[in-house]
Amino acid sequence: MTHALASLPIINIAPYLEAERDLTKCQSTSDALHKACVEYGFFYLDISQFIDTSEPEELTRLAREFFTLPQEEKDKIGLEHQDNARGYQRLKQNVTNGKADNHEGIDFYKPVEKPDKSKPLWGENQWPDVPGFKHKYEQWIEKMKKLGLIVMEAMSVGLKMTTEEWMELRAQVDDSFWVMRIIGYPPLPTDDDGFSCGAHKDYGCLTFLYADPTKSALQVFLRQSGTIASDLDGLPAEQGTEEGMWINADPVPNCVVCNIGEMWEIWTSGLYKSTLHRVVHRGSNYRVSIPFFFEPNFTANIAPLQAALRLVPSQDKESSSNEGQTYKSVVYGDFLLRKVNNNFALDGKGKYD
Repeated sequence: MTHALASLPIINIAPYLEAERDLTKCQSTSDALHKACVEYGFFYLDISQFIDTSEPEELTRLAREFFTLPQEEKDKIGLEHQDNARGYQRLKQNVTNGKADNHEGIDFYKPVEKPDKSKPLWGENQWPDVPGFKHKYEQWIEKMKKLGLIVMEAMSVGLKMTTEEWMELRAQVDDSFWVMRIIGYPPLPTDDDGFSCGAHKDYGCLTFLYADPTKSALQVFLRQSGTIASDLDGLPAEQGTEEGMWINADPVPNCVVCNIGEMWEIWTSGLYKSTLHRVVHRGSNYRVSIPFFFEPNFTANIAPLQAALRLVPSQDKESSSNEGQTYKSVVYGDFLLRKVNNNFALDGKGKYD
């Protein structure tokens, strides 16, 4: 069951791209970001002034070219050839919530110094042997890294951070340990009660998702007090006892879907919450999505921000929690390794979009 009136806000980042910024327009954008992060944890980001729409379309074409290669060709860059994190994963190699995910993909991480494929996350990226692939995707990575810093700055204004506080936060993300996935989703079998990608939360900072025009695939869980948790198309409710509803987050022209990860929960002591999302692709086409994860620096110490604590009601400051979790500081790289190591133990793959 879906609710037709429920939709995610669209926020234009253009005011922050101007050489001479209009502070009033910037403030409006920042206020909209703050509201979206408090209420949804998800929003559409209009980046029409930041990219040429032909760029992600070309990335999608290159992805399709790779995914249509013979299986033995794709397996040449399999995860097992590196650190079990960087490279190609076969259809249903990934498992979420005890079910095999019906997708295949290629994962890339920030290159590291002194790579060692025997160490988790510390290998080298594996690029498909498809003409133009590496060059075009590396250009996209650079743009998404810049976009990450721009959105972070806009969010700092929404949180009423001082310039000094923003510079301290910026120093935690200015060498982002980014991740990019290229994912191919064949249609779910008609008799399948499973998922293309099971419900999960992202555990980093910001996700920028470009997807082809396929509708009714990406679904976002909206928490709503007093609302009975509902299924969508007869699928099991994956949100547990939390009340709310699943809505479709269909692609919007000139926009990426953006959502916040668990690091923002810590930074804001729970004021912003990472949101459950899943993919259920039952259309007839082969869907391609390209999520880019703008993450903190590997060595960044993530702790509640004073600016956010000033906004949290006083009675919540000492007991700010999410499902019993107290927000304590973590070193991002340690947090990431724990998450990915657990995923390796289960299925050899980290849970990303």
